[in-house]
Amino acid sequence: MTRKIRSAAGTVALGATIALLAAGCAGGESAGSSDGSTSMTFWHNSTTGEGKAYWEATVADFEAANPGVTIEIQAIQNEDMDGKLQTALNSGDAPDIFMARGGGKLADVVEAGQVMDITDSIDDATMKALGGEGAFNAFSVDGKIYGMPTAVLPGGIYYSKDLFAQAGITETPKTLAELEAANDALKAAGIDPIAIGAKDAWPAAHWYYFFALRECAQETIAEAGKTKTFDDPCWAKAGEDLEAFAATEPFNNGFLSTSAQQGAGSSAGLLANHKAAMELMGAWNPGVIASLTPDEKPLADLGWFPFPEIEGGAGAPGAMMGGVDGFSCSATAPKKECAAFLNFYMQKEYQEGYANAFHTLPASQEAQGVVTEPALQAILEAYNDAPYVEIWMDTTFGQNVGNALNTGVVDMLAGKTDASGIVKAVNDAAAKE
Repeated sequence: MTRKIRSAAGTVALGATIALLAAGCAGGESAGSSDGSTSMTFWHNSTTGEGKAYWEATVADFEAANPGVTIEIQAIQNEDMDGKLQTALNSGDAPDIFMARGGGKLADVVEAGQVMDITDSIDDATMKALGGEGAFNAFSVDGKIYGMPTAVLPGGIYYSKDLFAQAGITETPKTLAELEAANDALKAAGIDPIAIGAKDAWPAAHWYYFFALRECAQETIAEAGKTKTFDDPCWAKAGEDLEAFAATEPFNNGFLSTSAQQGAGSSAGLLANHKAAMELMGAWNPGVIASLTPDEKPLADLGWFPFPEIEGGAGAPGAMMGGVDGFSCSATAPKKECAAFLNFYMQKEYQEGYANAFHTLPASQEAQGVVTEPALQAILEAYNDAPYVEIWMDTTFGQNVGNALNTGVVDMLAGKTDASGIVKAVNDAAAKE
């Protein structure tokens, strides 16, 4: 895979300096040392390949454009990020810049006073690139902004066009019945239909999220996000849908012990190496898959289609489940420099570099022109046509309820409980908050 990150430090320096000055005018106090220098720590989840290299190059450019400011990078495995970050926040030793995904998880750290309000530190160029204040919805709490988006990540089903052709499937499924028919055709051809990384819980829970998206009205999901109550029958119906679907045995052999993203045996790795035909995942997946193919290049036959519609569900047709990845500053970070870095990576060329390095959809509308991979173009088209996009449910419901939901789904798939057990698990977790 060819890295397409453009450094162009000379042309960036002026813009970066302007960003730093603008952030400084917002009134933040720097926690720099007595010699005038400032150092920050930065946690992200790109431990290998192009993503890791992108952040190293971007930070180097920022440091070159802002003499006296240094950033120490720490790349943390995605599945370890939430736990390590929460521990660091609670201990008062949080990184200055950290990965954030909005929703209930962000609201929890806002309530705890652990994250910085950057409402007044977003420069005009960044606001324009994002298309206005609406782009910050995922990172807004009580009218204030606590994070800068980097990517929009709607979900759907990735598939191998070659394996579909091998099984005689000529059209992507639009209904659940068509998906089950495709699974039967793939199994008849000796191909595992769907890879799922249930060892990490959240990939398995994606299936429940999408069934709930189809069964529950938008208002019902929003109300559950506020009240943390799951009494509407649609929540149990979503579990029953998944239970019935799982009974058709669509998932890869050993899926309960399969990880999501680590190595060729992970669910992404199975798709990357043509060992399974499909995976339900967010828009970060093309980049993950590319890192796991034998030649570490994008999967040439990778396609994408939306989660199938379900007859009789209260969710609007075309609705999507997804999220927004971004970064926040801890409450104790040097505000001027931290906000400057967030604005820095929102410049068009860095957002274009991000899209190319991660093979995903950049948050900046100005940079979306670099998206050329067919699977990503299909996602972008569906995203732009979607009546609404719900945030991943474990993010919406916060750390405790979200984890209970994810664990409940895996327990059901493992035969330890049934659909009602998922609802009981989330209600029990919500009652403890």
